[in-house]
Amino acid sequence: MRTVTRSAKLGPEERAAAVETLRTKELDILVIGGGIVGTGSALDAATRGLRVGLVEARDWASGTSSRSSKLVHGGIRYLEQLDFRLVREALIERGLLLQRIAPHLVKPVRFLYPLTKPVFERVYIGAGMLLYDLFSYTGGRPPGVPHHRHLTKRQLLRAAPSLAGDAFRGGLTYYDAQVDDARYVANLARTASFYGAHVASRVRVEGFLKVGERVVGVTAHDLESGEKFEIRARQVVNATGVWTDDTQSMVGERGQFKVRASKGVHLVVPRDRFQSKLGLLLRTEKSVLFVIPWGRHWLIGTTDTDWNLDKAHPAATAADIDYLLEHVNKVLAVPLTRDDVEGVFAGLRPLLAGESDQTSKLSREHIVAHSVPGLVVVAGGKWTTYRVMAKDAIDEAVAALDGKVSESITQDIALLGAEGYHAAWNKRGKIARAFGVHKVRIEHLLNRYGVLTDELLDLIRERPELQEPLPGADDYIGAEVVYAATHEGALHLEDVLARRTRISIEAWDRGISAAPVAAALMAGELGWDAERTDREVALYLERVAAERASQLEPDDESADRVRLAAREVVSE
Repeated sequence: MRTVTRSAKLGPEERAAAVETLRTKELDILVIGGGIVGTGSALDAATRGLRVGLVEARDWASGTSSRSSKLVHGGIRYLEQLDFRLVREALIERGLLLQRIAPHLVKPVRFLYPLTKPVFERVYIGAGMLLYDLFSYTGGRPPGVPHHRHLTKRQLLRAAPSLAGDAFRGGLTYYDAQVDDARYVANLARTASFYGAHVASRVRVEGFLKVGERVVGVTAHDLESGEKFEIRARQVVNATGVWTDDTQSMVGERGQFKVRASKGVHLVVPRDRFQSKLGLLLRTEKSVLFVIPWGRHWLIGTTDTDWNLDKAHPAATAADIDYLLEHVNKVLAVPLTRDDVEGVFAGLRPLLAGESDQTSKLSREHIVAHSVPGLVVVAGGKWTTYRVMAKDAIDEAVAALDGKVSESITQDIALLGAEGYHAAWNKRGKIARAFGVHKVRIEHLLNRYGVLTDELLDLIRERPELQEPLPGADDYIGAEVVYAATHEGALHLEDVLARRTRISIEAWDRGISAAPVAAALMAGELGWDAERTDREVALYLERVAAERASQLEPDDESADRVRLAAREVVSE
């Protein structure tokens, strides 16, 4: 038997081949939505041996999935709501991602829970953290992170010297995990493609094909070429997150449930603005506030407010930024100011609408429904439990297919770059010397690409200039831009600066100085002429200017209006 050669690339040629298949062949399953759940669903279906398509109207993870708190966690606060099943499920998934599926992308992170009251609070929170530790074991598998520990006030201040001395009486530390969410989703889409899924970004679904009451496919619009075509599929999965209701309305279905959007805003500040070896978990009057170590930065978030405006570009307001600064400054010896904020991002949580008026009280459970024949919808849930959501959605879809289809096997499918990562990490010093690249740079690449780092090093060997860092963004090098365009499905400058790298939130200038250099590198790979290259830069600069201006506005309506002044990267 001859094995089929599979490509690990997701470049322009692979996209063109995918679009051709989508146009000409009937699929077993078509997934709509290229966020974490949609890409996870495509991988789940492809690894069951099905013919699978995946389309996304914009870039991979361009919605909610690139704008999360970047945590892979059990949701320790859900213990207080007695939602033990959700916490245990999420902790099991955390262990899988850390140890098996993506150890190159998902990393342990240690948090401090400070205590303000004497004995009772320590006993109460400690009991919750003990449960958290116990729930993270499954089938004899260790959780992949250490257990919680108690700290005295002296130990706390030694670990986090920038905390105000009179703010706390002690604390507890515990572990969760973190991830570059956008990079994970792009890798997941690429892994799905590797296993045979036909995946294409910038393809928008504009309607459903029906025979009687049954959905048999969609009408699609390739926003890159302008072509409109039909995609036929035996089952369609709607995994469009906060756009779920909009997608369902195209089929004329009122829906058995509603998805409500909750806006979460995060600040990015330099790591040197305050000293701590740990992240922080702080209570607020409404929810919790995380301070999360993120490379050479801290992420501070999040807010939790209703959002009923543009879903593609949720805007942070001056009030959102002030709210976060006010709350974190309550515990810092030296307060942060707006001048310390180098980046801001806002995302929307897709929450299942319920009886509660407060989005912070809405369920993080997910739901799967065969809403009309031929159409499965999956909604709600948490980033951490995406694999379970994907499995449940595909289980529902295959139940309607003729013949026996294999069970989900994604618990054993490692993402591209994961296999052999630990061995490569142990050899990072040798790799650095062999290629004449600094060891820190090799560590950076291994933690973004895993063993696929070899492919970037081959690029550097052929073109040594690609090891130069990008202007204003020293963490990233030219080879990463070229690789994003040739291997990771990046079609526009924004895709690279906002999602394949995180320059748009990490650089002081939000990527303005890196933009022309990155655009020139992409132009060489994607065949852009000077006019197209200039347009890509201009559109990115418009985005930065609109986001910065929106963050000076006092309320959602005015911030939304200002943010939407920037043109889209794909004109329609």
